[in-house]
Amino acid sequence: MQVIVRKPSDEEKAMFSTKPTWGCGVSEFDWYYDEREACILTEGEVTVDYDGGSVSFGAGDYVIFPQGLKCVWKVTKPVKKNYQFG
Repeated sequence: MQVIVRKPSDEEKAMFSTKPTWGCGVSEFDWYYDEREACILTEGEVTVDYDGGSVSFGAGDYVIFPQGLKCVWKVTKPVKKNYQFG
């Protein structure tokens, strides 16, 4: 199971600008993805640790979390993202 991080296309940026937003301050917490999530970070920096790896991403990145992923979010700069499940 792997988290994918890349830069979004212009089409993805436009599509995600209309999606719901979520944000949080500097923190650390456990998380489980019971379904796939794709998001674009508009602010912040995060490191996610999971079985098999660790990945860091920040503002401007497009991130895909696979269904079934159990991880620890480490938010090092307050984060805001537009997201979509499924």
